[in-house]
Amino acid sequence: MADRHKSLSKPDVVVVGGGVVGLSTAWQLIKEGVEAVVVDPQPGAGASHAAAGMLAPIHEAYWGESHILGLNLAASQAWPVFAEQLGVDAVDYCRNGMLMAAYDVDDKALLDNLSDLHAQEGLPVERLRSRECRSREPLLAPGVRGGVYSPLDHHVNPRRVVAELLRRVPAVAIPAAEVSQNRVMLEDGQTMSCQQVVVAAGAWTGRLLGVPVRPVKGQILRLSGPEGLLRLPVRGVVRGSSVYAVPRSDGEIVVGATVEEQGFDTRVTAGGVYELLRAVLSLLPGLSEIDLVETWAGLRPGTPDNAPIIGTGADGIVYAAGHYRNGILTAPITAAAVAALVQGRRPPVDLSPFSPDRFAAAPTGRLPEAKPLSGVPG
Repeated sequence: MADRHKSLSKPDVVVVGGGVVGLSTAWQLIKEGVEAVVVDPQPGAGASHAAAGMLAPIHEAYWGESHILGLNLAASQAWPVFAEQLGVDAVDYCRNGMLMAAYDVDDKALLDNLSDLHAQEGLPVERLRSRECRSREPLLAPGVRGGVYSPLDHHVNPRRVVAELLRRVPAVAIPAAEVSQNRVMLEDGQTMSCQQVVVAAGAWTGRLLGVPVRPVKGQILRLSGPEGLLRLPVRGVVRGSSVYAVPRSDGEIVVGATVEEQGFDTRVTAGGVYELLRAVLSLLPGLSEIDLVETWAGLRPGTPDNAPIIGTGADGIVYAAGHYRNGILTAPITAAAVAALVQGRRPPVDLSPFSPDRFAAAPTGRLPEAKPLSGVPG
C-alpha cells in the first residue's frame, strides 16, 4: 500500500460508516500499516450506541443458519485478543457466560427446541432446572421453568468499545453522498480519492448502494442499581417474547430489545417501553426498585436471509454490512476479513455465504423477500 504518512486527503482506504464494524475495520488496517480513515457524520452514534453488547454465538444460534453460527463462533474466538488490545477493563469485557431462562411452560418448549439445535451443533451448553437457574442468578423469578447456560457467551460495553476505537482511528464527520471503488463524494461536495472504499454503513448501506439492507428498529432501556445486583447476562423468553438484561461493572443494566419493522424511525414509544418493562420484571422482579436512567432506539441492519454482507462486490467496493443483531460480536472477525481482502490475502473465514452479489442471483431478477427474523418471537 502507499506511504502511511501521506495526507489523509488521499488515504489508502476510506471506510464509509463509523459504527463498531467500520471503526474496527479501519483500526485493523491501521495496525497492519494501511492508512485508513472513517467517514461518518456521527461516528459511534448509531446501532453501536444502542447495543447491549452480548457476544453470544450460542444464544444467537438458530435452525438453518449454520453458516452464521460458524462466523459467530469464529468472532467469539477473536474477541479475547481484540479486548486485550483495547483494554479489557476499558471496554468492560466479561467472560462469565450467559443464562437463557424460560418463564412458563410454553416458553420452555421454545427453549427446548433451541436446546436440540445446540446438541445437534455440538455446542457446549448446560441445561438447567428451575432451581439451578435461580442458583446461578438469584434475581430470577421463582416460577421460571428452566434454562440453558452457555459458558462461551460473553458480553462487553459497546459504548466503551467505540470510545476506545475512536481514540485510535481518524474520522471525517461528514456524510457520504456517493461512493465507488476508489472514490467517496461527501455531502458538502468534497471528494476523497483512495485505493479502496469499504462500506460499513449499517442500516444506511441500502440507501447508499441499493443492496437489500433494511433498518430493524430496537428500543432499549438502561437501569441503574448497585454493582453486582445482576450476576449474569440473562436472556429470557417471557410469554413467547424475547427480552434480555445485561449487567455492567458499574451497576448499569441494559434491557432490550424490541424488534420492529418501522423503517428509519428512532422514536422511543410508550408501548415499547411498557413491553420491555413488563417482560423483564416478570423474569427479574427485583429490578423494579432500581432507577430507569435512559431510553433509546437504534436501527439494526437486517438482510433478507439474516446473514451479513462481507466481501468484494461486482462494483469493486468491499462490503462489511448487514450484521443485524451481531455487529458487536462479529466486528473483530469482519475487520480481519476485510483487511485481508483489501491487501489481497485469503480471509481468515469462508466468506462465500456472505457475498455481496448473492442477492443479484434471484431467478426473476427481483430481490428475494426477507425471511422471518431469527430467534424466538419478539
